[in-house]
Amino acid sequence: MASSFMGCKCQTRWLALDAISSSLIKLISWSSKLVKIVALIVGAGRGHRFGSPLPKQYHLLNGTPIIRHTIQKFLKHPDVATVQTIIHPDDVELFRNATEGLDIADSISGGKCRQESVFLGLQHLANYNPTHVLIHDAARPFVNFALISRVIEGLNTYPAAIPALPITDTVKKAKNLKVVKTIPRNGLWTTQTPQGFNFINILEAHKRFAGQSLTDDATLAENAGHELIIVEGCKRNVKITDYMDLENASKYRPMKETRTGLGYDVHAFGKGDCISLCGVQIAFNRGLIGHSDADVALHALTDALLGAIGAGDIGEHFPPDDKKWHGAPSYKFVHHAVSLITDRGGLIVNVDLTLICQEPKIGPHRKKMCLRLAEILSITRDRVSVKATTSEGLGFTGRNEGIAAHAIACVTFDSTN
Repeated sequence: MASSFMGCKCQTRWLALDAISSSLIKLISWSSKLVKIVALIVGAGRGHRFGSPLPKQYHLLNGTPIIRHTIQKFLKHPDVATVQTIIHPDDVELFRNATEGLDIADSISGGKCRQESVFLGLQHLANYNPTHVLIHDAARPFVNFALISRVIEGLNTYPAAIPALPITDTVKKAKNLKVVKTIPRNGLWTTQTPQGFNFINILEAHKRFAGQSLTDDATLAENAGHELIIVEGCKRNVKITDYMDLENASKYRPMKETRTGLGYDVHAFGKGDCISLCGVQIAFNRGLIGHSDADVALHALTDALLGAIGAGDIGEHFPPDDKKWHGAPSYKFVHHAVSLITDRGGLIVNVDLTLICQEPKIGPHRKKMCLRLAEILSITRDRVSVKATTSEGLGFTGRNEGIAAHAIACVTFDSTN
């Protein structure tokens, strides 16, 4: 990010504009999502096979109601605009307690069977004018970010997309426990949810085949003549049907995948009276030359974050010849990298930066730098490290011609297996 110098006086203007633009971006983002993808969580069943007077979706899984686990997965996905839940009319208080504090639409009452409940939910969702809907069982709490994304990706080219797993066991057809025949397993799949559909298509299919009590919504789409694509399911995406399922589920802990990214940047000194390092303004007898505010630490950190998810480098996302970023505060670049990580379901574990310079002295500002980085990244202070060293008089930093920065970022994701 090299080009022209920006003094610290421009920072106030950017901060004021940023407060306004952030609100507008959120509003525009919400409006665009509102007419795209909605999630319909089906939780109106009584769970008779579970063997408990309390419906299974309200039982606790590792201290949290199953239905809350499920809803949260869709709330966290950036492509899902609205989460609508269908519940039994007798479960209003249970639902309210289980979902307290979640940003979801009010629940609606289901019907006498699953198909009728989904139809009622689709009719209600028509008010949001969505293009697509993801229909998911409330008792499948282990649906993950990657699976939801695969279904959505399938909807880019097909009117319906369903997750499924190929059958690997030999399949027998029996009558009164006596084997009638062996069914070839080639081409056989077991389906899961969420099942994704073009909204108008599945709504019309429900109208057309109302009252037939079919086992899943994909069957309705088939009967209506719509083409379905199978996307890779997830073995962990089990449906909790009986109490043994719940016991097994309580033993499950999501596997974590950890990725690491490295970043490096350098900026030369130029005219000025202060510099920006780690988002902190430091009075100095020179400035740093750069197309933006030339915060060498935040540029290195941006590259480290992008590297952790294989998303290129800072120059690809913020080209140096783009006048739009002239004088921009570099925390904007970090925010962009963080949003890409979040959109992929990732969490930043920690970051570590090393500044290489003869001056200014970093020690007096280190604490403030760490606090500012923690604020920019929305992580706790103990997950941020800032160090400084000199190059013992060697090279351009040793000649006091500029500052270099190294950064490393660690990001973790739930396993997609």
